[in-house]
Amino acid sequence: MAVGARDESAAGGETPSGAPGTFGYRGTVACAAAGITYRQLDYWARTDLAGPSLRSGAGPGAGGLYSFRDVVILKIVKRLLDVGVSLHNIRAAVAHLGTRAAAELAGITLLSDGAGIFECTSPSEVMELLQGGQGVFGISVGAVCAEVEDVLRRLPGEEPAGEAGPPRAVLPPGVVDELAARRRFRAG
Repeated sequence: MAVGARDESAAGGETPSGAPGTFGYRGTVACAAAGITYRQLDYWARTDLAGPSLRSGAGPGAGGLYSFRDVVILKIVKRLLDVGVSLHNIRAAVAHLGTRAAAELAGITLLSDGAGIFECTSPSEVMELLQGGQGVFGISVGAVCAEVEDVLRRLPGEEPAGEAGPPRAVLPPGVVDELAARRRFRAG
């Protein structure tokens, strides 16, 4: 299936089981997990290529909150740019991935022939494209999900603000928020 086609039956969802899907991630954490610079993150958000879905920031460093899916998409955008895919095709791929439920992302492979990007959900679809001479390179979205999940498990996240109040920082086991500890110490 070409990436430009939309599958309206796929609703947005949470991350695959075991992924840190209930948390949001600040820009610096999203950058670290996606392997991009803060400048890239800011530019992609300002140009609506890929931005935060949990909480938008009003400007650079304004505190946008990225979901697990957002971070996966950031990493995919970086890989597509690194191999020279056109911005037009990357925008189409990002829009298409946004229509897929998070649980479906793990079963997707993106292949490109240099002119377009194709979604494959089975090994037979991958082989069909390769036999037709269309595949130049591919990205296993499932592998990207696993890489991002592994990195995010070691970085701080936040629970998005809800009815219970403002967001609460959540740190991985063994990580101490020294700034918060100093604030508590000063407060008495």
